[in-house]
Amino acid sequence: MEINVLNSVVVVLLCAMTAFISHMGMAVFHDGIRPVIPEYIEGRMHRSEMASVAFGLSVGFIASVGIGNALATNLLNPWLLFLATDIIGIASPKKWIAPILGGLWGILCLTGIGTVNAVLTGVPIDLIGALGQLGTYVVTGFALFPIITIIVQFGMKKGIIAAVVTILFRFVGPMFSTISGDSWTMLVGIILLLAFCIHEDVKNKAHLESDELEGNVFSERVARIRKNLPFLMAAGALIAVACNVHVFAGSDVTMFDLSKAYALGNTAESQAIIHTAAVNEFMRALSFIPLIATTAVTTGVYGVAGFTFVYVAGYVCPNPIVAALAGAVIILVEVMILGYIGKYLGKFPSIRSASDNIRSSMNTCVELALLIGSINASCVMGSSTNVGAAGGFIITALIYLINEATGRKIMRMAIGPIGAIATGLILNILHLVGIVTLL
Repeated sequence: MEINVLNSVVVVLLCAMTAFISHMGMAVFHDGIRPVIPEYIEGRMHRSEMASVAFGLSVGFIASVGIGNALATNLLNPWLLFLATDIIGIASPKKWIAPILGGLWGILCLTGIGTVNAVLTGVPIDLIGALGQLGTYVVTGFALFPIITIIVQFGMKKGIIAAVVTILFRFVGPMFSTISGDSWTMLVGIILLLAFCIHEDVKNKAHLESDELEGNVFSERVARIRKNLPFLMAAGALIAVACNVHVFAGSDVTMFDLSKAYALGNTAESQAIIHTAAVNEFMRALSFIPLIATTAVTTGVYGVAGFTFVYVAGYVCPNPIVAALAGAVIILVEVMILGYIGKYLGKFPSIRSASDNIRSSMNTCVELALLIGSINASCVMGSSTNVGAAGGFIITALIYLINEATGRKIMRMAIGPIGAIATGLILNILHLVGIVTLL
């Protein structure tokens, strides 16, 4: 991650804007905070109470997923920036204070992560290089989430059918196209999941027009989001630019690939990796539409990154100016069609209900992939010393098992990367005192 004037200005403006729109109740990143904001706006909750909720929901993610992934990839991420600006914005007593504090947080993240990475790069046992193993299986693992969702929502029989069809396309698809096996896995899985949802609702005659999202509350809250469009578009433009200048990655599905691609420079291999990451991010965004759309139209509070298609625009646009325009236009289109999406989801409640299963399945798949990648990274570090690969494995495995045995104080998605980072630090300390030696 290069720190220059452009990157610094973009990050500061981005954090300032997201803190401001959080303070104003226009948009937040954390899905769990979104339903709380109408309680404050409509006078049923004090700002201090809302701030306590936001802090409690987000601080663990910031400390684990946000910081851990930033150190592992040398890229900023939504958990580090946007969860913090959710809290900063909501807790700020005045609307002019929120963007100032948000901008300061951006500076701290930009300089802090770079400084820590510079320090870790200089240690005897290569920590940063080994952490490149973390993302080895993230995209492949993430692509399996539709199958897990089908099993959870529709049972093992349909899940096995989906698994067989998906794996078949994964192996055969790349023979006849340039689309990667992981993209085929995700695409076919999503199509099958939607097909099962629609079939279920048609069979149960649950596809008739639902009035759950109709009425005055629905109309008023969609209108509220549209009223905030200029600010939402500005946030979308800044996010796309941050992705475009290579300081920010939108999700754990793409950040490890992007980190690898940016390290390669402007090469054909780098562009191929970025293209694959963009496809995977697009598929992820499609999968999150039911969740984000439903919470948005029922609360009147949008997502900071919308449906997250702005990430894709940032990755593939040729320069920051085009990325800014694309990000703003994407948010404009999303908000204008938000009401129609809500009505469509009302016709097919199984699709709407699948949003929770989708999110849970995504987390399960990524957790597994990150754990395996973290174990690989630890083994690489251990194999460069006299303790061997097993020595690296045992430290990370012990950290993981202690976390499980003590009630999972650190979420599973973060414990793998944190364990790998801790393993590298422990091995370097043991090397410093003479217990561990380099081969």
